[in-house]
Amino acid sequence: MLKTILRPLLSFLFKIEVTGLEHYQEAGKRVLIISNHVSFLDPLLLGVFLPDDITFAINTHISRSPWIKPFLRLSNVFVLDPTQPLSLKSLIHHLKTDQKTVIFPEGRITVTGSLMKVYDGPGMVADKADATILPIRISGAEYTYFSRIGKIVRQRLFPKITITILPPTHIDIPDEFRGKKRREYSGRVLSDIMTNLAFSTGHYQQTLFSKLLEARTIHGGKHIIADDLERTPLNYNTLITRSIAIGNALKKISNRNDNLGVLLPNSTKTLCVILGVQLYGRVPAMLNYSIGSVGMISACETAQVKTVLTSKRFIELAKLQAEAEHLGQHVQLIYLEDLAEKINWFDKIRALYQCKTTDYWYKKQPIEPQHSAVILFTSGTEGAPKGVVLSHQNLLANHEQVAARINFNAQDVVLNFLPMFHSFGFTVGTLLPVMHGMTTFFYPSPLHYSIIPEIAYEHNATIMFGTNTFLAAYGKKAHPYDFFKIRYVVAGAERLQENTRQLWFEKFGIRILEGYGATETSPVAAVNTPMEYKTGTVGRLMPSMKYQLEAVPGIENAGNLHLAGPNIMLGYLLHDNPGKLVPPESIYGKGWYDTGDIVNIDEQGFISIRGRSKRFAKVSGEMISLASSEQVVNDVWPNFQHAIVSLPDERKGEVLILVTTYKDANANELIGKAKGISPINLPRKFVIVEKVPVLGTGKVNYVEVTELAKTMLE
Repeated sequence: MLKTILRPLLSFLFKIEVTGLEHYQEAGKRVLIISNHVSFLDPLLLGVFLPDDITFAINTHISRSPWIKPFLRLSNVFVLDPTQPLSLKSLIHHLKTDQKTVIFPEGRITVTGSLMKVYDGPGMVADKADATILPIRISGAEYTYFSRIGKIVRQRLFPKITITILPPTHIDIPDEFRGKKRREYSGRVLSDIMTNLAFSTGHYQQTLFSKLLEARTIHGGKHIIADDLERTPLNYNTLITRSIAIGNALKKISNRNDNLGVLLPNSTKTLCVILGVQLYGRVPAMLNYSIGSVGMISACETAQVKTVLTSKRFIELAKLQAEAEHLGQHVQLIYLEDLAEKINWFDKIRALYQCKTTDYWYKKQPIEPQHSAVILFTSGTEGAPKGVVLSHQNLLANHEQVAARINFNAQDVVLNFLPMFHSFGFTVGTLLPVMHGMTTFFYPSPLHYSIIPEIAYEHNATIMFGTNTFLAAYGKKAHPYDFFKIRYVVAGAERLQENTRQLWFEKFGIRILEGYGATETSPVAAVNTPMEYKTGTVGRLMPSMKYQLEAVPGIENAGNLHLAGPNIMLGYLLHDNPGKLVPPESIYGKGWYDTGDIVNIDEQGFISIRGRSKRFAKVSGEMISLASSEQVVNDVWPNFQHAIVSLPDERKGEVLILVTTYKDANANELIGKAKGISPINLPRKFVIVEKVPVLGTGKVNYVEVTELAKTMLE
């Protein structure tokens, strides 16, 4: 009778939506129902909206709460302490009588908004009782006044609440696992189930702009989410209004599905431009201005970019006049200053009106989650940049994958100095914070080693993303108190050096979380977290990602890593067939991406990078094609033999070495003659030889060349 009364009342107040009830019926009789724990309402919600009379296994401390005691009378209650073996044994016996029992594996209500520590006990209970596990996600109750995160989210009286029931599953443990090892394994499997639960129920099957609107609803239109050196912070309403105004202006001078080049620095204006380009189905192609005009022109040709958006002020401050002039001979340059002059008062009022009515008109836009959202460029083996096409769904899936593993909230401040043309800076440094209510401070260059620590100190930054090269430089320059507010420093794009790790830990007391990924994976594929961390590894794979290790001759306990998952790119754009999308595919089938990295994955799922099979080097976080660099050298000095290899470098990650038969080879001459090519793509160290080693087939023996370079430079 109480259920009959409470169900319509709660449904009316919280607009409760229950999905997946068919999975509840599939689970059978002996079921351990596991759920995240976001508020004091959770037991009531599950007790009222799940069929049957179910038992609740409630933590001893929670059962004593004055909020919970009145509701415990509505259901059967099993009070337990998850740290006490006898209590867990009693629960196992209870389940074996074919009971449906709800347990909150975290053992407490979240105080972060994300998953808390998952105890091993519930996993062991499911294993010993041979019970089916039924995962359930409660979402929305964390925004009520019954949650414990009122200081980090905007609470309200009656937010919409959803209860999502996922397909039932089991904990399968190898027979040889016994005792403590078996318990730890079952706990790890249960933790992964909870993590996958958080990811799979995330709202990533939508467009970036619709996710932005959802974020505004959650955090409020006046919530500040972006700032830069101009010190004019943007809130959600202002960001959306300006993006719409830019989108309306670009709509007049471009067509749907056009690829529009973006040649701009890190700033709030660039963020507005990107969102404005995407608003009506155009695709931003982020141009890397550090590769020189030749590389940018090649990228535009590959992606069939006819129009590039840039800024006169940026071109002047970055001293890119020559590059812009050369680029302007091949594409149309549209300067933001000129575009702004064409946006009159009527256009601004219209954009403001559209900002207030987005929920009505935007849903009518013919843009789907699987459509292209951005084109980022990476070096190709032939020297021409490859375009990596990522969908809205790719990017948002990667956001949800990261959010399922690391907690962050609307009180966090992200310092983003990684350029937006870099996948790390675009997806993680820019879009992730904006879509989740964090404040992002954009800084235009990562090379200002003394200034960036001061910016972190001044703006109370709590999160930083960087490469080993940059983090090492900041660590040396910074005052020990500059990073006093930092909660997370995540390193990626190149191997984290041990001396960098030690420097940050000893000087700032900060443990750097090393991750791994690629532009093709949107970009995060794996990362260490505060709860799952192993030194010397790049962490565990993101939720819902699959992997295969291809055997490599001569290498034991490691293999060439292939990945599949919702964050894998739509495909490549190649220079020899401009504009045609080439979907990812490897020896394991369509949709698989061959990373070219040789890795080891241990029994806990932690990944250790052993090396790269492709001829690329990461210099200061930038992927450099060695084949491309060799071609440049051959063009400059065509009458000699050349081979380029890379060796580890503590300062830049890796350094390019030219092994050559040209006795007068030097960096100044090479840079001077290689016009339009950025110096970062050229070797800085030279080894002069009588003959470059070759294989019997006539091809360069790069293994021998590398050893030769290493020996002669010692």
